[in-house]
Amino acid sequence: MGVRSVHPAAPRSDTEGVTVDVISEIVIHAEPDRVAAYAADPDNAPRWYANIESVRWQTPAPAAVGSRVEFVAHFLGRRLAYTYEFVEFVPGERLVMRTAQGPFPMETTYTWRAHDAGTLMTLRNRGTPSGFARVASPALAAAMRRANAKDLAALRHIIEAASAP
Repeated sequence: MGVRSVHPAAPRSDTEGVTVDVISEIVIHAEPDRVAAYAADPDNAPRWYANIESVRWQTPAPAAVGSRVEFVAHFLGRRLAYTYEFVEFVPGERLVMRTAQGPFPMETTYTWRAHDAGTLMTLRNRGTPSGFARVASPALAAAMRRANAKDLAALRHIIEAASAP
């Protein structure tokens, strides 16, 4: 199974005002705890996120609720520096990170569930861009879908290659 983009249903009350909501899924042939441990470690992000250039912890590692991590990325020709705060973290099941600064406040959620073939990982990015980014939000969402597909495929390759005999 490749990466699947899921189009959310009508906005729920917790997404009012959200203009970008991108959900992508992939099946990775490895146990959920292994996939989650790798994906939830910010130090691994530059290895599987093509656009992330660097990561800097603002609080001591390892990841926990309240952890803050600065990411530097390149997206749509722009350099972006933003800090995510971990607002929910259930190891092996769910991670929710939020950033409020910059032109595009964002919430990123990872979930991991057991699947017949290993792990179903879901990556969700949602937020409300401001300024020009708000006008371009449909194009922004399409670019995020493409980037998520590439990133999740890279994650799958890394994890499955490490499992190969």
